Amino acid sequence: MKIIINKPTELILEIGNQALIFSTNNLPGFDQMALDLNSLDQTISNPEIILTLRFYYWTGDWISIGHHQKEIPNHWEKLLSNGEINIVRRPSGGGAVLHSGGITYALTFKKTYYKTLSYEMVNNWLINSFRELGLNLQYGNLRKSPLTFNCFGTSLISDLVDQNGFKRIGSAQYRKKSAFLQHGEIQTNPSKDLWFKLFQEEAPPKLNLDLKNDEIIQHLSNSFLENNSNIRFKNIAINNKNIGKFS
Repeated sequence: MKIIINKPTELILEIGNQALIFSTNNLPGFDQMALDLNSLDQTISNPEIILTLRFYYWTGDWISIGHHQKEIPNHWEKLLSNGEINIVRRPSGGGAVLHSGGITYALTFKKTYYKTLSYEMVNNWLINSFRELGLNLQYGNLRKSPLTFNCFGTSLISDLVDQNGFKRIGSAQYRKKSAFLQHGEIQTNPSKDLWFKLFQEEAPPKLNLDLKNDEIIQHLSNSFLENNSNIRFKNIAINNKNIGKFS
């Protein structure tokens, strides 16, 4: 099966020399991936964009498969044809990720900011932010693992696991020219039934934070701003006025 991004989407921006934080939105996977690629392209081509950060949700239940994944399990084909799941390919690497009940983040940044926004620095921001919310996260322990159908079935040193050993945040990057796109999925309340249908294993339990996903996003956004107080940020609302779709 060939899975492609088939809805080119762009953001129409009016910006100055700064970093951009986009409003949270809820769109189908094709649109979300296209928006992330558009953010990356604008980070590459526009010298005034330092970085972009976006948190978002997915309309419906989606699987995103990594850039290097060549095949999907046969039973996923049936789930896809039955309308139980939607599938889109990510530009970033890693294994397949279920997007159902969690939070996705997308960070783009110029190569010159890599030391500031490396895996380690981003993970430290996430660790500190969730610690403030009452969740203790730590690094995974594998330096390298074979590509698996379930991204959350293994924990690399670039991933974050909770105190019970459940992988909570998986991240992957894509480099293009002079910039990077980093995707991350925060598993807060994955669908138990769908997870088992897909991966034949139990899903991570719901995070016991007594917070809605929107509240978690707000806390993460605020802490990101505090950690990068030397950078001027601009909030960008994603709506029908500044999303342009073209065939």
